[in-house]
Amino acid sequence: MIFLGILICIAGIGFLCWLLFTLAVYALPFFAGVTTGAWAYGTGAGPIGASIVGVAAAGATLAVGQFTFTFVRPVWARLAVALLFAAPASVAGYHATHGLATLAVPSVGWQIAFSIVGAIAVGIAAWLRLLAMAPPEPATRGVARG
Repeated sequence: MIFLGILICIAGIGFLCWLLFTLAVYALPFFAGVTTGAWAYGTGAGPIGASIVGVAAAGATLAVGQFTFTFVRPVWARLAVALLFAAPASVAGYHATHGLATLAVPSVGWQIAFSIVGAIAVGIAAWLRLLAMAPPEPATRGVARG
């Protein structure tokens, strides 16, 4: 029975890690939505109004980011948008990895080391997911204009 519990625990941790890597791209819209929702709640919007404002802000952040990343031509602008989305993903990856490392590793130094490695891995995964969402560049070389 203990063996089954250990296997279920490992499967749960694996699922949560997969979920973290899959949803890392959405860390910036999530943070924007939560922050805006908390601000709206603090100004007296109530829980339902704050939730609506938070979801709207998260959706707008994601839409503006995707639109900018899709339709802006300069590479530096695309890299800036990708960095804006990957940086909060790295912060989320650091904290998620630190939470897991705190449970498994007794040394504080190793906990921080694993957390930094987790932050780098999640940031790179978010960066690659964003680059995969970009439309391919039109092939204009070698094509005669007429």
